[in-house]
Amino acid sequence: MRIFQLLFLLCLISTSISSKPIPIEAYGSLPKTSMMVLSPSGTKIAYRLTKEGKDFFMIYDLNGSKSIGAIDIGDIRPDSAYFIDEDRLILVASDNAKLWGYKGRHEISAAFSYNVKDKKLRQLLRLGDGIHDGQTALGRIVGVSNDGREVYMPAWENGATFSLMKTKLDSKRKARRFTKGKSDTIDFFVCNDLPIARERFDNKKDLHRIEVFKNEEWVEIYREKTDIKTKSFVGLTADVKHLVFLQHSNKGIVSYYTMALEDGEVGGPIFAQSDKDVEYVMTDINRIVYGVRYSGFTPSYEFFDAQATKMITDVVELVPNSSVTLVDHTPEWNKLIFLIEGNNSVGEYYLYSNEKLRFLASRRPDISTEQINQIVQTKIKARDGLRIPTLLTLPNVENPQNLPAIMLPHGGPEAYDSIRFDWLAQYFASRGFLVMQPQFRGSDGFGYEFKQKGRGEWGRKMQDDLTDTLRTLAKSGYVNSERVCIVGASYGGYAALAGAAFSPELYKCAVSINGVSDIDRMMRDERREHGAEHWVVAYWQKLINNGELPENHLKLISPINYVEQINVPVLLIHGEYDKVVPLHQSKYMEDKLKDANKVVELIELEHGDHYLSNGANRMKALEAIDGFIQKHI
Repeated sequence: MRIFQLLFLLCLISTSISSKPIPIEAYGSLPKTSMMVLSPSGTKIAYRLTKEGKDFFMIYDLNGSKSIGAIDIGDIRPDSAYFIDEDRLILVASDNAKLWGYKGRHEISAAFSYNVKDKKLRQLLRLGDGIHDGQTALGRIVGVSNDGREVYMPAWENGATFSLMKTKLDSKRKARRFTKGKSDTIDFFVCNDLPIARERFDNKKDLHRIEVFKNEEWVEIYREKTDIKTKSFVGLTADVKHLVFLQHSNKGIVSYYTMALEDGEVGGPIFAQSDKDVEYVMTDINRIVYGVRYSGFTPSYEFFDAQATKMITDVVELVPNSSVTLVDHTPEWNKLIFLIEGNNSVGEYYLYSNEKLRFLASRRPDISTEQINQIVQTKIKARDGLRIPTLLTLPNVENPQNLPAIMLPHGGPEAYDSIRFDWLAQYFASRGFLVMQPQFRGSDGFGYEFKQKGRGEWGRKMQDDLTDTLRTLAKSGYVNSERVCIVGASYGGYAALAGAAFSPELYKCAVSINGVSDIDRMMRDERREHGAEHWVVAYWQKLINNGELPENHLKLISPINYVEQINVPVLLIHGEYDKVVPLHQSKYMEDKLKDANKVVELIELEHGDHYLSNGANRMKALEAIDGFIQKHI
């Protein structure tokens, strides 16, 4: 889209005068309703209800229009949920805790079964009783037994083997081994109470393998020598004759492939588009694949069942200019739950049945449709000619000229923004700011070539893409270049600090949320955490150090080494228990800035994680940002 077309859209959309600002609590609070799922019959829904500091998982009878269960989840942090059958719900939760005998704190996941009839919540796999005490991921379920009474869960046993365990849903009896793995096993596939395949990855040998269970023994059908996996195995075909995996096609697009369990023969690509990656494979509880979701500013879908694809298309046509996400469905595809958000919705759940949409709940009932700030898609031409897909969130003002602005780069960095209710972008726009979200080179979702262009470009061309977006919009007259702040979380936090350090003339302030300030220290932490030979270390090395770069490259792109160049106020916000980017990344940055007599403030979020998942912490962060922005621009 050329810039004059963009300006026309800005004028067309931004025609209403903003009323009294909505309280920041409407944005900073966790969504009132979230994580909605549907029972197999389609007669019950379950959802997370967060209100006035209380947190419950509710089970609701759609036919009787009444609640039939409520789980107090104040002591756990659910990340996902799904029905096993009409009476049993699975919650997968995480927590930051200490492990007996191990240093520090760790992110721990666990799965819980809730029975609607007896109202009891049971943890399905526990440390001890043969389960190794030093592991953190105990929340994965890879299948359900044919009688529906047990689930299959991978875990480390005492003896350094990663095996597949079998545990009862409604009993406290300890889990028992279903099939034994190896020390380099990373995944299992099961069907009809039989082991089907297992995946192995040896970090020391850089060896990726698939083995199938034949005649009571494991037989290798695939091996590849690689330091980073090129294939992501995600499920089974409906006939259970093939594994399903994702990899880049010869056109550089992430596509859907199959691997025959009989001999390892590869088929595909099957699901593939010329300009969109397959970003998610949709499966049932036993990991049988039925369709895919493609990347893009709004999600799109394709299924083996043509009728299912048509139903998605029908709903999209019912709500044009919105982002439609399939949340859950019945096995027969006669009832589906959608989350609709974007320019016409703050995020609302609907039940689709008999070609009709039934409203279920709003994620943010305190914000009306009229109060949503509109989102525009455009492309900005970078200095080297590359087109940068960009989202702009527009304030509801009468004359969108000379606006104060927020540069809001996403995290990852191999991720991307989408058209949805972005609580932080919407908050800024509600305060009169034009919010810029460039999908800088290296972002995911726009093909392999675009993503590869970000390799080795932290603090360099990836940062230039932000600069070029800002300068283009300032030149157009819609951004007041004297009133711009850069705000970001995770990699976006790094980009905010890099913006303040490497292009200080562009910004009046910078906010880093759980951001990286010292890349060299980050890599040392990764090697200490995972081991120098681990694929995670190889991934970061290729992402950050790719290409012909100076020996001191990591130091050259670390904002912490350039605090003398930072001449704008900096706000650092960091979770105490962040396990993705440790708190010391912000602490050391604060020390360096203070030593250089720079204006800096560090907000430590008590018990906070990397994702601002705690409601009180999110509000504390937003209140700090609100005061900081008002003070400086």
